[in-house]
Amino acid sequence: MRRRLRTAGVLAALTLFFAASVPAVAEEEQRAPVAPVTVPALTDWTPASGSYTYADSARLVADSASERRVADTLSDDLRDAGHGTPAVVRDGARPGDIVIDLQPARTSLGAEGYELRAGKRLSVTAATETGAFYGTRTLLQLLAQSDRVPAGRTVDVPRYKERGVGVCACYIHVSMPWLENLVREMAYHKLNQLLLELKVKSDAHPEANTWGYYTKDEIRGLVALGKRYHVEIIPEINSPGHMDPWIENRPDLQLTDSDGNKQPSRLDITRPEAFAYYTSLIDEYAQVFTATSWHMGADEYMLGSDFAKYPQILKYAQDRFGPDATPQDAFIDFVNRVHAYADAKGKKLRIWNDGLTGANTVPVAVGTTVEHWLNVAVKPSQLIARGYPLMNAAYALYLVRGGFHSDTEGLYDQSWDPRSFEGEKLAALDGITGAKISLWPDNGRGETENEVAVGLWPALRHLAQATWGDPHPDATYGEFTARGTAVGHAPGRRDLTRVPVADGAYTFRSGARSFAAEVARTADGYVTVRTPDGCLEVRGGKLTLNVPLQPGIEATEQTCDPENTLQRWQLEPAAGGYRLVNAITRMTVSVADDGRLVQYPPDQRTPAVWHLSR
Repeated sequence: MRRRLRTAGVLAALTLFFAASVPAVAEEEQRAPVAPVTVPALTDWTPASGSYTYADSARLVADSASERRVADTLSDDLRDAGHGTPAVVRDGARPGDIVIDLQPARTSLGAEGYELRAGKRLSVTAATETGAFYGTRTLLQLLAQSDRVPAGRTVDVPRYKERGVGVCACYIHVSMPWLENLVREMAYHKLNQLLLELKVKSDAHPEANTWGYYTKDEIRGLVALGKRYHVEIIPEINSPGHMDPWIENRPDLQLTDSDGNKQPSRLDITRPEAFAYYTSLIDEYAQVFTATSWHMGADEYMLGSDFAKYPQILKYAQDRFGPDATPQDAFIDFVNRVHAYADAKGKKLRIWNDGLTGANTVPVAVGTTVEHWLNVAVKPSQLIARGYPLMNAAYALYLVRGGFHSDTEGLYDQSWDPRSFEGEKLAALDGITGAKISLWPDNGRGETENEVAVGLWPALRHLAQATWGDPHPDATYGEFTARGTAVGHAPGRRDLTRVPVADGAYTFRSGARSFAAEVARTADGYVTVRTPDGCLEVRGGKLTLNVPLQPGIEATEQTCDPENTLQRWQLEPAAGGYRLVNAITRMTVSVADDGRLVQYPPDQRTPAVWHLSR
């Protein structure tokens, strides 16, 4: 029996939306047809009489291997959404069925567009597997509201080819379940690029394996999920700046200033060993990432300093490019060498725009995609005129952990779209690949992952709308957010705010170590662990972005503070008990030989499994 997913809140949102969406017209004029509610909104809807009704007898009709892949994914998602598990068949369609139909000759639908027809049966037609997949996302959104889909037809094609979310899972670890939820939500809203700045645990450079990394198996699993849901996962290792996660233990690769000080965040671009090191990381990432792009960042190389402190860079540039060369030429040369290396591996290079100050005489290699986030001397229109693919990654779209959050309502009211860059608005779409929102951990303890999610979903839906179709489909932001309420979240999304135990007093026991504590759920879905001496907190060691990220740091009782996110914990079910995972550091508590509670990455030291009794 299928679960009924509709709620009074959703019905109220739909009522508000439909009431507000039908424009007032003169009596002699016919009212415009109202499209079913989706995010992104359908801009082309031709109604017909009757409806399609989804029932337990529905089958998914798919013939070719590509059609069956789409149908198999849809069947699983229908199950996860509480609609049963329809069979995937090759038989001729009958009333009530859903037909997946790939027609490569329908070139007008492009690489991602589709046609959806609803009547006695429902069909999704596309020229490509990706287009058919997006048609099934629309179907899932419609069924999230009702088993009855109004009869009609839509042709739905995106305006921009790149519709993304960028996540800096750098320095501050982001849990894999959170990233998996993000992939599902992105696909549900027809976003197609997840750009991840992160560290993969390195076999070639074990000295770099300080915490914050992901294992190769974890990344393989995430990439496989992305492939199934048509989200390309593009990796980034920021370089030549922000390299400290990789070279903090490699002083031989660090840039040295004129006072003899090593700079662990700056790679010495004048040294061939530095280039070899960086490209070896590209090779290692290729073992787990299948994306056809490589993001090297290339932002903020001289953040907090300037090239004058590093005369060796000017000498390198002049030796290579002549007496009129600038230090910036050495920087661009490094970018171009990475471009050539990535290109030879079948990968297109992406960089941020702020390093393109105009002080260089050497041009950036043709074909490099520039992600524009900051208003600098070289404007978006100039980059497009020079032939660079340009993505809008505006600062206005940022969500900074514990800091700046995108004003989604303000952007919607302004009818923001990807032509609106920082410092310049362009008249045409030509040359603009799309846009992305970006999540940064500047104050890593400022918000938990679950708190970040609350601010992310409205921004994600707005970005999906602005990059796929009409950036302002509804008269008010409230009406637009009602769409999100109506379609809900993606099937298969895990509720990461669920706490597996009730509030109360427990004895925690792992082996010979035990302690008594009060467990209380926090508003964002974690728990506090309060002993007679205070609340358990990770504290000590070197702070990175305001977070104690060193393995081996002790978890001790501190004065309880409901605002202190380092006192929030996740009880992760394991082997009949629970692992204790810090909400911010994402490390698990282990028991040291002397009985102290210490945090470690779970692959470095076996986490303690805590058995709770009352």
